[in-house]
Amino acid sequence: MTTPDHARRQQLYALLGDLPERDRPISATVLERVEQRGYVLETLVLDLNGVEPVPAYFVKPLHREGERLPVIIYTHAHGGNYEIGKDELLTGRKSLVSPYGAWLAEQGYAALCIDHWCFGERRGRSENATFKQMLWEGRVLWGMMVYDSLKAVDYVVSRMDIDPDRIGALGLSMGSTMSWWLAALDTRIRVCVDLCCLTDFAALIETGDLDLHGVYYYVPALLKHFTTAQINALIAPRPHLSLAGTHDPLTPRAGLDRIDSELKQAYADQPERWKLLRYDIGHFETVAMRHEIKRFLETWL
Repeated sequence: MTTPDHARRQQLYALLGDLPERDRPISATVLERVEQRGYVLETLVLDLNGVEPVPAYFVKPLHREGERLPVIIYTHAHGGNYEIGKDELLTGRKSLVSPYGAWLAEQGYAALCIDHWCFGERRGRSENATFKQMLWEGRVLWGMMVYDSLKAVDYVVSRMDIDPDRIGALGLSMGSTMSWWLAALDTRIRVCVDLCCLTDFAALIETGDLDLHGVYYYVPALLKHFTTAQINALIAPRPHLSLAGTHDPLTPRAGLDRIDSELKQAYADQPERWKLLRYDIGHFETVAMRHEIKRFLETWL
């Protein structure tokens, strides 16, 4: 029996353009497996979409052989720096307190981070050129990025060292947006944590700040069918933590107010599972935010 939420997920997915078959086979090549300080690092090349290879890093805590571990699908940020990509997991960036790879392993989690279209080892053509070509072909850049994230979940659940019932999504900025889209579309994501990009679409239009987001962000006809809050409501009742800066132009205050009000209704029966925390800062992570993430993951994942 099709539920209303399932039908809405199908509607949201259909807006993402002509995508490869959802159930297409995937494969992984392990290029290297080395022990780092506190974790094992696997350097991978994944076949997720059948169009181009997807380089990835997978990390997990040391000395946990034979265990099925909780895993985080970690999505890197944008920041106009196309060289970073998946390296953010290992080396971080200025807007983060510290790299997440070693930190997650220290907390007992595995993590997978892929290079998204136009980033890291997938850079070469510009974001604009990629967006334009895909548009001509009936594809949507964000749709292809979301597709890769969905297939990344397929990959982690195929691993014998991962607990398929303990998968989280986490990221900052573009990674934040991917986390809540992924959790909305895929119920295998049991916990969603987004930092600094829970952007109400209408509020972004009202403030005249559409150019703050790259073209990757824009999905044709989306506003005819969904608000930001309506997408995020598809995550309920699964736990969702959102962290935002009150001086961040990417997340206008009025928009956060709207989203918070609507999601409090979506989580009315389990209010402890939705939390929006605001800090008197801009577009970056703080130590206090990292503390809240630690506590939320310990509670729900």
